[in-house]
Formats: sequence, C-alpha cells, structure tokens
Amino acid sequence: QVQLQESGPGLLKPSQTLSLTCTVSGGSTISDIYYWNWIRQPPGKGLEWMGGMTSGGSIFYDPSLKSRTSISRDTSKNQFTLHLRSVTPEDTAVYYCAATKELVVQTRDPLDYWGQGTQVTVSS
Repeated sequence: QVQLQESGPGLLKPSQTLSLTCTVSGGSTISDIYYWNWIRQPPGKGLEWMGGMTSGGSIFYDPSLKSRTSISRDTSKNQFTLHLRSVTPEDTAVYYCAATKELVVQTRDPLDYWGQGTQVTVSS
C-alpha cells in the first residue's frame, strides 16, 4: 500500500517560490516502480500534470511549466519535493502528489495512489 502526504504553505504572494514536499509511507519507498508525480487542479478546471520522476530518479516536466519548476527527491527521508518559482494567482490550485502507473496523468486511475491534496492560494 502506498500512502502519500503533501505538506507546505497554503498561502503565497506573487513572485514567491512554492515549495511542497510529498512524504511516502505505508511500506513503500520512492524507489518502488511507479512514476512519482506532481499534479494540480485549478478551481473549476481539470487536472494538470506538472512533472514527475521515475523510480530511478529521472525527471520530466510539462513543457509549459518547465522553466519555473524543479522536482527533487530525498531517498533517506522517502520524500520528493516540488519547487515552483515566480508564482502568480494563476498558480492557485489544489496540489497533489501521486504514485502512478503512467508518467503523464490527466485523469485519476483507481490503480494509482494519490495524496489528499493541499490547497495553495497565491494572492497579494
């Protein structure tokens, strides 16, 4: 069983950097054979895949966010982290981390594992 929990600030001002951490537990590690992804859902919109990491540590980003996004991992803590630079109000969304069978996620597959999500609001 894979359990994921997002943590990080819920409110940022424009131009700040969003940093979110996903902690993996439940007997699984981030070296297990999944794609370890960050996905967000803006209000009133669908899921938006931001980027993900293979179990071996290779990282992939959505091209539209690549210039502002960094994903990293700490295997000793069983965590992976998202950094999103220069946030604007358009980055307001619920942010999820997920362990998935596919790299690019646009829908929720019942065979995947998702965190509960964390609301991030960008406002001056």
